[in-house]
Amino acid sequence: MELDDRQGRALRFVDIAGMEELKKTLRLRIIEPFQRPELFTRFRKGAGGGVLLYGPPGCGKTMIARAVAGECGVPFHAVGISQVLNMWVGESEKQVAKIFTVAREKAPSILFFDELDALGYSRSKARSDHTRTLVNEFLAQLDGAGASNERLLILAATNMPWDIDTAMKRPGRFSRQLFISPPDEVARAEIFHLKLKDVPCDAIDYGQLAALTPLFSGADIDGVVEYAKDEVLAEIIEQGAERNITQNDLEQACRACRPTTLDWLDTVTTMLKYGGDDSAYSEVKSYLQEMGKL
Repeated sequence: MELDDRQGRALRFVDIAGMEELKKTLRLRIIEPFQRPELFTRFRKGAGGGVLLYGPPGCGKTMIARAVAGECGVPFHAVGISQVLNMWVGESEKQVAKIFTVAREKAPSILFFDELDALGYSRSKARSDHTRTLVNEFLAQLDGAGASNERLLILAATNMPWDIDTAMKRPGRFSRQLFISPPDEVARAEIFHLKLKDVPCDAIDYGQLAALTPLFSGADIDGVVEYAKDEVLAEIIEQGAERNITQNDLEQACRACRPTTLDWLDTVTTMLKYGGDDSAYSEVKSYLQEMGKL
């Protein structure tokens, strides 16, 4: 099989507004160990294994993974679940093995699995033997399966880390886990600016819009802008007079829309309160405390 690494212009961290603490963490915990393994080995600091990016949907996990590849200066191979899952017994496992084999041949590179919860679903929750054998094959490939993953950085993303098999998170596999939070205020202002580019608008205070949208994901902000467009277009059609989108239109749209991240954050909040050991989600706990949600 072929892995498509044609991702257009390489993304870099400079292309992602705000999120400076996250970028610093990504550089220290992912990029530097990949680029300078001898330094981390000298300090007896493991540099191998994969990295799991988790967080609410719509917060740019795939874009961040691509930016990591850009910072590392290596090809980025994205694998979707449709490339792996197959209705025929045994075929999905073969696909996983082929993907890793081809990726090793193209190393150094980044292999990225989106929706890891679908490929690495907890075997204790699985209802079919097919799911269990797929997870077993995935684990074997993460361990090298007779080959070496040394020059291969394996990243994965999920909205539901609690559904991933615990064996996936052991050392040498996806033991490094990073919480990708909703965009901060600086990032939200830039997202508004990008979404409104070339749209007929009056003078817009992007900082004010960002202040009105705490916890909104990038996808949520896209929804806010589309809501404002729909309202203005409906008015134009009804009244027959064209006009630009105004600051007031956008502020009303901000108030009318609800961040979709709330359901995800509520789920994690419940797990932290009643789920016992919360060490797996310490980054989320700190974020929720900072946002006054816990």
